[in-house]
Amino acid sequence: MKLITYQKGKEQRAGILHNNLIYDLQNSAKQLKIKLPSTMKEFLEGEKPFMRMAQKVYKEIKTGNIKSGFKSGNTKLLSPVPQPTSMRDGYAFRQHVETARRNRGVPMIPEFDQFPVFYFTNHNAVFGEGIIEVEDDHLQQLDFELECAIVIGKKGKNIPAEKADEYIAGFTIMNDWSARVLQMEEMKLNLGPAKGKDFATSLGPWLVTVDELEPYKITTPYGNKYDLRMIARHNGKQVSDGNLKDMNWTFAELIERASYGVTLYPGDVIGSGTVGTGCYLELNGTWALEAKAKGEPFTPIWINDGDEFELEIQGLGVLKNKIKKSKRSWSILSKKKK
Repeated sequence: MKLITYQKGKEQRAGILHNNLIYDLQNSAKQLKIKLPSTMKEFLEGEKPFMRMAQKVYKEIKTGNIKSGFKSGNTKLLSPVPQPTSMRDGYAFRQHVETARRNRGVPMIPEFDQFPVFYFTNHNAVFGEGIIEVEDDHLQQLDFELECAIVIGKKGKNIPAEKADEYIAGFTIMNDWSARVLQMEEMKLNLGPAKGKDFATSLGPWLVTVDELEPYKITTPYGNKYDLRMIARHNGKQVSDGNLKDMNWTFAELIERASYGVTLYPGDVIGSGTVGTGCYLELNGTWALEAKAKGEPFTPIWINDGDEFELEIQGLGVLKNKIKKSKRSWSILSKKKK
């Protein structure tokens, strides 16, 4: 089942997407005399009982007994979870971490293999598909990060990894936009990332429930993995190619660590971290080393005003965004004290 949030006037309404038609969740449920809320937040707060009800609605949609679907082409899709209750981003792909560190001439950190880590990012700066408006400083080495994210569907605390997959409501594509000049400057102070990350994260185009990914599932002693190809395209040109199964830390292990001593709530988002080859920070470093070995010049690639970016994950769809510079020019980098 593909769950969406779409814009209807001033409302943000939850829906089910089927055969490119949108079925309003609440109104479709009414046809079966089932009570479901109008928003994704309230729906997720209903946990497993609401999810089971939604699956009943979806079954009737597929059999043609609910005919209230409308074309999705003229409807604005928002992030499937427009205002997450919180947002964490993991660091789960060893290939990305190891390659990025190699490119900087520093050794791999042994702690990576000992425990999963994450950072908190801005859950109030979440976008779906479409235009992402950025400021002057964000366009100084603006980067993408190709990731998958889970949405928590069940409240829990101190969740062991062997039970953690039960707490996942679904999966979505995540683009952790990164302003590298801001990020690298502030992280010299050993705190962050903050302003290099908190301006935008894209999620979407929909939330795919766990049952849909059963054909791709790989069972491990540490939680489930999924064999899903991950691709990024910059202005139509493919620049990245990875696979979700290459996570060295499973989402179950990330949930275990994130829930230690604190409660996770329905609507919390946890990102996988960047897949190998999934950002220009890593790619530019690799390409620069290759060019140096050949004695060739190299110019780093970053994302510019007006550029279009697509992230695609098998089974999860394609998340499309376009970067647009704010009409106002203002820089915080220029305000540094001397």
